[in-house]
Amino acid sequence: MATAVFDFTGSVVLVTGGGGSAIGRSIVGAFLDAGATVAVSGRRSDKLAEVLSGRPADTSAGFAADLTDPAAVRGLVDDVVARFGRLDVVVSNAAAYEAGDVTELDDDAWAAMRATNVDAFFHLAKAALPHLERSGGSLVAISSVSGLRGDWGQAAYAATKAAVTNFVRSLALDWGGRGVRLNAVAPSLTATDLTAGMLADGAVVAAFTNRTALGKVGQPEDTSPAVLFLASESARNITGAVLAVDGGVTASTGQPHLG
Repeated sequence: MATAVFDFTGSVVLVTGGGGSAIGRSIVGAFLDAGATVAVSGRRSDKLAEVLSGRPADTSAGFAADLTDPAAVRGLVDDVVARFGRLDVVVSNAAAYEAGDVTELDDDAWAAMRATNVDAFFHLAKAALPHLERSGGSLVAISSVSGLRGDWGQAAYAATKAAVTNFVRSLALDWGGRGVRLNAVAPSLTATDLTAGMLADGAVVAAFTNRTALGKVGQPEDTSPAVLFLASESARNITGAVLAVDGGVTASTGQPHLG
């Protein structure tokens, strides 16, 4: 996969959730391959070390942080700027997921999703936007197609991702005049460690691909080029956009493919 057509040499990029998720790891690798200096945050130091293994220490660093703690988010942004001197791109990728009927989902699960998916984004944007204003930079959030439409058994998760989507749109209005662009990428079902059990069931895969124009499940590497594009100078006139990387899922009315 060629992503180095985007040149981020000299840019400092912060990717949250870059150690624990397959999509996050792909985004980190793509920015590093494109010449960026990349700061990666995550809960586990061992996962951060793993994703940055073999990468030069002068252009990459891991920062262990619990993004559900507002003080930790502020500290993360401050530490990245102190280490690398600036901040040009922020990719908000850290997320929590739990499915279930709203009457059965316990309060702790709802609180955890809200804290990671919504509150952490709020605090990250609040801390990072002044730095992005100084650099004329951009923020890209990883949302979900579940934040664009309703989804079976995912009301709580979909609500948090819808919040992220409209956060991005509204912040794009507020900060466009200050030279900052904000966009979102909305993947659909993607092959990751989290979805491995689901994708082992052929009937489940068939049901999903029936609703997908391209007839296949997404891969982590499908999302990273979209992120790099939105963060790049090629997207200099794009802000407030939500780019669905979903194989055509959201092109459908919802009716099954009978062909």
